[in-house]
Amino acid sequence: MSNTPVITRFAPSPTGHLHIGGARTALLCWAFAKRNGGRFLLRVEDTDQQRSSESSTKGILEDLAWLGIAWEDGPELEFDGKRFGGDERGVGPYFQSERLGHYNAAIEKLIESGHAYPAFETPDELEAKRKEAIDAKVGYKYDRAALELSSEERAERLARGDEHVVRFKMPDTAITVKDQILGDVTLEPEEFDDFIIRKRDGFPTYHLAVTVDDAMMGVTHVLRGQEHLINTPRHVAIQRALGFDEPTYAHMPLIFNPDGSKMSKRDKDKAAKKACKDEGLTSSPVSSLSDADFAEWLKNKTKQLESSTLVELARVVGVDLPEIDVEDFRRAGYLPGTLNNYLALLGWNPKAKNEDGTDLERFSMDYLADHYGFEGMGKGQAKFDRVKLLAFSADDIAALSDDEFATRWREWASAYDTEIVDRFDEATMRVLAPAIKTRCKTLKDARGVIGFAFVGDQGFEFEGKAVHKALIKGEAKGLELLKDYREALSSLADFAPDAIEAHVKEFCESREVGMGKLAQPLRVAVTGDAVSPPLGVTLGVLGKDSVLARIDRCVEHCASQV
Repeated sequence: MSNTPVITRFAPSPTGHLHIGGARTALLCWAFAKRNGGRFLLRVEDTDQQRSSESSTKGILEDLAWLGIAWEDGPELEFDGKRFGGDERGVGPYFQSERLGHYNAAIEKLIESGHAYPAFETPDELEAKRKEAIDAKVGYKYDRAALELSSEERAERLARGDEHVVRFKMPDTAITVKDQILGDVTLEPEEFDDFIIRKRDGFPTYHLAVTVDDAMMGVTHVLRGQEHLINTPRHVAIQRALGFDEPTYAHMPLIFNPDGSKMSKRDKDKAAKKACKDEGLTSSPVSSLSDADFAEWLKNKTKQLESSTLVELARVVGVDLPEIDVEDFRRAGYLPGTLNNYLALLGWNPKAKNEDGTDLERFSMDYLADHYGFEGMGKGQAKFDRVKLLAFSADDIAALSDDEFATRWREWASAYDTEIVDRFDEATMRVLAPAIKTRCKTLKDARGVIGFAFVGDQGFEFEGKAVHKALIKGEAKGLELLKDYREALSSLADFAPDAIEAHVKEFCESREVGMGKLAQPLRVAVTGDAVSPPLGVTLGVLGKDSVLARIDRCVEHCASQV
């Protein structure tokens, strides 16, 4: 296989959003293929008919495209003006549900060669045997009872159409997996039983389908998380029984939370549940969840809500859910390059230095595609440090040009906070960009910087200390100056940021006071606080009528404080 072009693959199951661990796998599969001049293939493992959905498939493909992880072979997608996928090599289709003929042919071949056999036990019969094993305090393994049937009885039951599964007959010898990260991993025969390769519904299991597809699609290298290591000997056994080449395997470190717990979609559910309990809620605060279902969810530790319901619930309760899926990070306002950079470091060390001698941690997708290899992979678990990711994000946003920030911000808001694009046109967002960009760690943070613009003129609170310091302290000169300027401002025709700044400066010069003496009272009057974007921008985005109304309200508020 050394002269065979490198082909890697990522094969998600469309049963939900793309987990961040899956994104890391896809990224490194892509990078390994690029470094070796190969191809990256995307295949959809949708044989779980009950849990698979078209919406999940679309979401996963779009998440990968958003990250910039382009696949040459696989389902076709047009995203952001770019095309992904295709079947140039003619090894499709790329949905397992459309490949049943290939799986059935392989299964029949395994049965004919004695490597597989039909088993007719009912689920209840198997459950009874499992219970017996538990009661006897021994591990359960399938007892190969189906092999005790005579060939005549087996043929008769098949002809009669009796429901059955097909099991693969595992060899009675040890299997060694030559792993590029972990080294040789040997599993003894007692660690396995004869697993199912075709279910009662006629669909293949993951083990059979993935093995057949990898062989038929020419996959040379399988990079995946260490949770799959227990499956690999099964796949090797099937490959040997069918005469397939064995791909090169590399099992990557698992991703954990900083506390050592598994980074799971359940983390979001736990956070939302805790917030609702802390609030003392006894009825559902969202229309998509009935009171009865809400109560059941609160008391049942194993019950989880749909992601969309969790997002709605978190918004109402006012809690930030931990990001677990790629969609979560997109909604939180991270840039794709930032996320890719951080994901690549989860288990991989580029073993390079910056000019100042520090370890290289910040790099582009091009760098990753040129340098990624197994030699930098660790064996231990990788811990997902959100604080570090957020620091990466702040640096990357600060490095954007003002125009690029405005473009990225508008794209994000169009998808996740439409009130922003309804409130501000593209030109206004470009005006706001320089002031907002320096105060954001993610694109989502921008709303907080200009939150004053999203409430009515009567709908914001005045921060007591800011009001006292800017307007009331001393001889109340700030308040008096604000009152005088209100009259001058009402006649200002050009309410653009530069014109406002010039007008404030001219007014202050005429009163022989520094601009800060007026700027702070104005800022507090229109936002309620002492911190905001530059004064001209702040007043300009509100508009003259709103600014005047807010000044009037502030004057009334101050009158009640003295």
